[in-house]
Amino acid sequence: MTEKNKIIVESTPYFIAEQSAPEKGKYVFAYTITITNEGSVPAKLLNRHWLITDSNGKIQEVRGDGVIGEQPYLKPGEMFRYTSGAILETSVGTMQGQYAMCSDEGESFNAQIPKFTLSIPRTLH
Repeated sequence: MTEKNKIIVESTPYFIAEQSAPEKGKYVFAYTITITNEGSVPAKLLNRHWLITDSNGKIQEVRGDGVIGEQPYLKPGEMFRYTSGAILETSVGTMQGQYAMCSDEGESFNAQIPKFTLSIPRTLH
């Protein structure tokens, strides 16, 4: 990825206690993703690839077009924010992945989604 194709991805995860059922091995998490184009060329997010791993080592692989039904087009300096969710069988897990992007110059590149942790708050352990 060159500096002209520079997409920064930030995440904020949180636990949704009211939708979770720990006694049934169901832990519901939400996460807000902020995608910022810090490059010099507009780019469109085409699809996503996630790896969601729980503390038992179970991996869910998720691929699909766009995010939340959209394929955001980001001009330099623009950002796109969305919230989505994941359900784990354990109280702790991680998510990481990448977005497949295409610049206005026709270049395909991946924007990495740095690994982040899904975890219930300590007060609930």
